[in-house]
Amino acid sequence: MTDSTAEFETAAPAGQPALNSPAKVLLASLVGTTIEFFDFYVYATAAVLVFPALFFSNSDPMTALLASFATFSIAFFARPLGAIVFGHFGDRIGRKATLVAALLTMGISTVVIGLLPTYAQIGVAAPALLALCRFGQGFGLGGEWGGAVLMATENAPEGKKNWYGMFPQLGAPVGLFLSSGMFWLLLQFMPEETLLSWGWRIPFLASILLIIVGLWVRLSITETPDFQKAIDNEERVAVPVIELFANHKISIVLGTFVALATFVLFYLSTAYLLSYNVKVVQIPFTDALAIQIWGAIVFGLFIPVAGLTAERLGRRQVLIGTTLAIAAFSFLVPVLMVENEARILGFVTLAMALMGMTYGLIGTALAAPFPTRVRYTGSSITFNFAGIVGASLAPYIATWLQGTYGIAYVGYYLLAAALVTLFCIVASARGKV
Repeated sequence: MTDSTAEFETAAPAGQPALNSPAKVLLASLVGTTIEFFDFYVYATAAVLVFPALFFSNSDPMTALLASFATFSIAFFARPLGAIVFGHFGDRIGRKATLVAALLTMGISTVVIGLLPTYAQIGVAAPALLALCRFGQGFGLGGEWGGAVLMATENAPEGKKNWYGMFPQLGAPVGLFLSSGMFWLLLQFMPEETLLSWGWRIPFLASILLIIVGLWVRLSITETPDFQKAIDNEERVAVPVIELFANHKISIVLGTFVALATFVLFYLSTAYLLSYNVKVVQIPFTDALAIQIWGAIVFGLFIPVAGLTAERLGRRQVLIGTTLAIAAFSFLVPVLMVENEARILGFVTLAMALMGMTYGLIGTALAAPFPTRVRYTGSSITFNFAGIVGASLAPYIATWLQGTYGIAYVGYYLLAAALVTLFCIVASARGKV
């Protein structure tokens, strides 16, 4: 095999007719990613609101915040490893069983965080255990996302891959809405001191209820038609990751940077913005969370818009147009991110609308270049490499740029990411750089 020259515009054939009903497929893909991203974003919210005080309390406030963001980034480095491990089994034994294992890995790690002792109780062992659990979260999510996207797209009828591929992407805004909303509700019914004492544990422990629901849905579905066809035709390979890096290197590189702007934009508009609102603008926790909840709603509304638009105009065209809009938006960062709640609300509204338009399509786009036998591994690794490059240190870099050079440089950071992404989308049309 030579390096895949498939365009991001054209997905692999759908194969045999789906064995699962469309409603069951789309629900299974949406519920799973909702749970995974709820777990992931609960940590992101806590990393701003409570972890600096509870797990890094021997540091000054800025150092504690940066240390908290550093543990936040660990998950992104764990995600490619999860992609390799779960991708191997997803391409060898099937999408369904692998998705169940990934969900359990993520869920158990999240519940354990809710049981951890703090720095005041066990000293430096507390942040070490927190980092270990964060690694587990990333490892699980590294295997979840790609399988959920394939569960949807490999069951999609011809001409509906962008629409089906949009559903697992909805898990991100729904998870963000639920995680932010839960912290917001806690602050309505308990003082901040109580939240810091024990209330922060509730969202992490509540994850166990979501896991039960997710497992029930996931266990009720059958294997995807594309993977079943690969079994019947004996197309599976012994070690998918070896074939992937031997024959599909260009697709991996292009896909990583096609998703770069998506990740940078999202984490500037969520984890970094939450920190900026609380620490710099000094907006109360509840108001800052309300802004993030609004952003999640806008994000979720524009994901279906992206799917419908791509079915009409083409996925690549929509991605190019959205990336150009992100580049233009970067110049508004210093205008909107000032100590004014109305402008900040405008910032998050525009940012999350653009986020919905790019994120809604990125799953289908990253899966498209890879053949079925390595598609789980390929799409997962590509997505998670993009997470390392674009998301892992985004809150840290933005906080440092803002403190060192000013808020305009946060915009320049987003602009650079958008230009790199634009170049790679254009390059992907030819299949090679």
